[in-house]
Amino acid sequence: MNSNPISVATRGSPLALAQANLVLDQCRKAFPQLSFELKIIKTTGDKLQTASLAQEGKALPKGLFTKELEVALLKHKADLAVHSLKDLPTELPAGLKLGAVGKRADVRDVLIYRDADYVRAAAENKASSDWSPGQSARRGFRSGLQIDQLPPDAVVATSSTRRRAQVLAQNPRLRSVDIRGNVVTRLIKLAEKAELDATVLALAGMARLDFHVTREGRLEGDAVPDGLLATILETEVMLPCVGQGAIGIEIREGDERLAMICERLNDFSTLQCVTAERAFLAAMGGGCQSPIAAYAEVIGNQLRLRVLSFANGPVRRAEAKRPIEEAVELGQQLAAELKS
Repeated sequence: MNSNPISVATRGSPLALAQANLVLDQCRKAFPQLSFELKIIKTTGDKLQTASLAQEGKALPKGLFTKELEVALLKHKADLAVHSLKDLPTELPAGLKLGAVGKRADVRDVLIYRDADYVRAAAENKASSDWSPGQSARRGFRSGLQIDQLPPDAVVATSSTRRRAQVLAQNPRLRSVDIRGNVVTRLIKLAEKAELDATVLALAGMARLDFHVTREGRLEGDAVPDGLLATILETEVMLPCVGQGAIGIEIREGDERLAMICERLNDFSTLQCVTAERAFLAAMGGGCQSPIAAYAEVIGNQLRLRVLSFANGPVRRAEAKRPIEEAVELGQQLAAELKS
């Protein structure tokens, strides 16, 4: 191996940096003799913070959060690109490949909402420094709230067509609006805006930011606004998106040094799971913003894949198992079933 520093490209959001630093730590532990450096790159998705990502029927740019990182790889301005795998398109640019997938974190989503007791106390204590005009109009709920328990016309904010479709399928009385920004920005909007009642975020992303849900259902963390509660949604309630909870590492094809590094970073079971999910998504002809969900898990020496799609009207579901080596075939099989 040569002695040049290995450049790890990432977006600059708090979550992206947290994930990139996880990979950086792994690299340094596995290869203490090598030098690694972080390279922060702003992507199209970062620049379009006011644009909606949930425009059904409208084409969005491919690789919204990955394109600029991929250009850096192709121009040899970076060596590894760290992505939330859910953001990485199934078709990669010529000359690039998915080099490794780290061990997957918890794939579940979390329903986040205001605490009724906290909202009431804030409204009553108008002299409190935490109170501002309009807060009394905010609505709060009890711990343990489920989607089907939200009242009619409650507003759930999400930029994901997958989450929106599943939320409305469970509780058609709800309304859903778009929300943009990083995790902390979304939490602040929920805490402060009376017109929002709840939002849904990935548990893995919050955990990587050192946020956690207590036994009492409180959402806690240094940057978490006061007075928020959270309910972890089981996969039977909210099936995750393709690749959720996994970190993908993209590299140039034919670069043996990078391939050797990725061998040490890769988690085989996670790779097979996300390979099945991505094969399903590719065969469905969808992108990361399609109202499609898929979750694969290893059971013994087999992969179990559960999928659903709202792409062509009412929800369609399917499930199957195949040997762990047949990940691609499993994804394609279920796509064919849903499209038939």
